[in-house]
Amino acid sequence: MKKLPELFERNRRWAAKVREENPGFFAALAKQQAPKYMWIGCADSRVPSTTIVDLLPGEIFVHRNVANIVVNSDFNCLSALQFAVEVLKVEHVMVVGHYGCGGVRAVMEKQELGLVDNWVGHVRDVQERHWDALEAIKDDQKRYDRLCELNVLEQALNVCRSTVVRGAWKRRQEITVHGWIYDLNDGLIRDLGFCASGESDVP
Repeated sequence: MKKLPELFERNRRWAAKVREENPGFFAALAKQQAPKYMWIGCADSRVPSTTIVDLLPGEIFVHRNVANIVVNSDFNCLSALQFAVEVLKVEHVMVVGHYGCGGVRAVMEKQELGLVDNWVGHVRDVQERHWDALEAIKDDQKRYDRLCELNVLEQALNVCRSTVVRGAWKRRQEITVHGWIYDLNDGLIRDLGFCASGESDVP
């Protein structure tokens, strides 16, 4: 049996460092969760949400899956979204993809990976919807990058079309949906220009 003692030791060092820098941090964190932001991102281990935007634990409510997909049949994602919007009252939902996404690459290269093929089929739908525009891009890397971007934009649109966000807007709850992409090569987030604060902002 392998119990990963090195991770427990790293955890102890991290907790001690946080207590030294901010003695009341854990006591305050344990009392409530009141983030302003929800991050819907890819499960890729290279894209840690709070680290990228330099926020502390408790400041972002996070949902992650392969290729940052939001579909109305995924009750895990929708339940997280509903909790964030209706209970935590987040003000911003960011759908954040990244260049170099393995799920998107699997679609581009028609890889067969097993069960996950069913999941990334949603990315294949995005590819088919934008087939002509993607085929017009002759450079393979640029086409791949563009599909990563288009996938973010489609998933952000799906967030806006969800019953959760539409219901919030009908109640006049202030919530804005964003579409961003992260570049592993330089550590920077790019705004893809998707920003919707109400039905009138949804294409």
